[in-house]
Amino acid sequence: MEAPRHDTRGIVDPSGLLNRVRFRRHEPAEPLRRYVEWYWLIDWDLPEPYASHVVPHPSVNLTFQWDEDESPPYGEVTGVALGLYTRKLTGRGRVCGAKFRPGGFRPYASEEPVSRWTGRTLPAQEVFPQVTADTAHSVVSPSHDRARVAALDGFLLSLPRTPDPQADLAIDLVARIRADRTVRRVGDFADTHGLSVRALQRLFSTQVGVSPKWVILRYRIHEALEQAGHRDDVDWAALAADLGYADQAHLVRDFTTTVGVPPTAYAAEARRPEPPHRREGPGEDMRS
Repeated sequence: MEAPRHDTRGIVDPSGLLNRVRFRRHEPAEPLRRYVEWYWLIDWDLPEPYASHVVPHPSVNLTFQWDEDESPPYGEVTGVALGLYTRKLTGRGRVCGAKFRPGGFRPYASEEPVSRWTGRTLPAQEVFPQVTADTAHSVVSPSHDRARVAALDGFLLSLPRTPDPQADLAIDLVARIRADRTVRRVGDFADTHGLSVRALQRLFSTQVGVSPKWVILRYRIHEALEQAGHRDDVDWAALAADLGYADQAHLVRDFTTTVGVPPTAYAAEARRPEPPHRREGPGEDMRS
């Protein structure tokens, strides 16, 4: 499976976030890589609150968090978020998360369809009774990344996993959608893989948590967000056509609905210089 990417795909204000926090990605242990895309670690020490905004991937996340000025460490399971995900960061804190591949969560929680968790955030122990206060503490309290990664590996490797060929199929199909811009129509995609549209929709509801059409549209927005944030010369009409939109107006509408501002306004704001805010904290940076 592919290693953690270096891009900021899905982060609405990457320069603003990365100037305020230490953000790292790490690979999980080899037996987990089919199901867990990467671990993501964030530490912050902020003189004033900051709201982080993310256009989420079609993934379930297991996170262990510590808002050091407010509460002891705790764990959460966050299903696929349908809209913009916002997290307010204050004071000192850290998050250690496991981002499951789309389709990769169901083998760990096989009694429920993944759509059961869509749009929801719940205490981790409601999904994984094995989670205790000690679990959360063991993940977030070490000062070095290696120890946090080892704690995440140890916990996830201890969980029972139910082999499921349908989960493997869903993982592969979503990976194809993400990598192949020519995938634009659910019907054509289903035909290519010998499935009816209804069967594909059931598969995605059970294994991914959202519909195949939603996944296609979300990866289009991620690409548009990436282009808007990193290029000065985006041809929006050409990009709309490249992403499979009928016209530029449809791209602008979807982008604005998801992100909250039109793409041109977002692009102008993204290119505005961001003053430094981050305070360096302890820990080692093991970026992959």
